[in-house]
Amino acid sequence: MADELKKEYFPKQSQVEPGLQSQMTPIPEDGSASYTGHGRLENSKAIITGGDSGIGRSVAIAYAREGADIVLNYLPEEESDAQEVKRVIESSGRKIKLIPGDLKDESFNQKLVEEATAFLGSLDILVLVAGRQQAQTEISKLTTDQLIDTYTTNVFSLIWLVKAALPYMNPGSSIITTNSIQASQPSSFLVDYAGTKAAIKNMTVSLSKQLAPKGIRVNSVAPGPIWTPLQVSGGQLQENIPNFGSETLAGRAGQPAELAGVYVFLASKDASYITGESLNVNGGEDN
Repeated sequence: MADELKKEYFPKQSQVEPGLQSQMTPIPEDGSASYTGHGRLENSKAIITGGDSGIGRSVAIAYAREGADIVLNYLPEEESDAQEVKRVIESSGRKIKLIPGDLKDESFNQKLVEEATAFLGSLDILVLVAGRQQAQTEISKLTTDQLIDTYTTNVFSLIWLVKAALPYMNPGSSIITTNSIQASQPSSFLVDYAGTKAAIKNMTVSLSKQLAPKGIRVNSVAPGPIWTPLQVSGGQLQENIPNFGSETLAGRAGQPAELAGVYVFLASKDASYITGESLNVNGGEDN
């Protein structure tokens, strides 16, 4: 699929945060028409945050095509996108439960895991994709409220969800976090977001060391510029959108479907000897 994608110039567009994939131009490629499974996650049980759109949506579709049952978390405002994912996954013959809610609420994280495990019966894979990104060119305008919201969504909820999930995870289970190229190449207008992604990258390594004796692997994916609702709902400066991703060696932004296979690999037995790693999917942006 990647070879078939050509350089795109995106029209300037904006949505109110958190944004809907269905209202983007062009609509991101989620893999629903292209991803073919090979049974690599047969009968696995997975929780995926941020699963209504973008990367999380593509991961959910790929996991279902690989044989997994899914619980998706997303914000209530994203319900229409989540319902689209539900239809795709059910048409693939897998079970799915939608659990909307805000990860900034510590108690909701515990509730999410409890409801998910009750539905799934067990838990093999925890995929943490949900994140908040709001561009701000001047630190003098970076509010405390934005700082708190970004760090609570991206960093605190990771800890809360892992704590809640661990009692249900057995040897062979996998936790996959999502950091970013911003962890190593931070943009001037993403001071808070870049900081959270660096934290996630380090936290992944720490957790991998702590959980290895339990037989639980912890890895991360580091996307580069990917065409998702995050970009058009305040995460990217408007003037950057038309040429978004053009600075990569690939000369274009990535599509969410191009990351799904990496999340499948890290959750599968093919990655049984991999933990504490961060895999780059960035079109060569850091080369």
